[in-house]
Amino acid sequence: MANRDDIKFLSNPNIGKQRKKYCRFRKFGIKHIDYKDPDFLAQFINEQGKILPRRISGNSLKYQKKVAVAIKRSRHLAMLPYVTDLFK
Repeated sequence: MANRDDIKFLSNPNIGKQRKKYCRFRKFGIKHIDYKDPDFLAQFINEQGKILPRRISGNSLKYQKKVAVAIKRSRHLAMLPYVTDLFK
């Protein structure tokens, strides 16, 4: 019987594996999310202007709430659009 080391793969066996999602705020030690920085907040909204969910962005619950509040404040001050076509 052939061992796993003897088998030659036609393709990379790591293809299709998902990387572990991480909260970038905890990893880099970001404590404050500034609502006056629309370029940073644009990373957390999609092309239509919707806020990306946690399962896609990888944020923890604490920082996802802070991001959502910052985006809403920025929209209220007209720094970010509420609705747009192809924002990015």
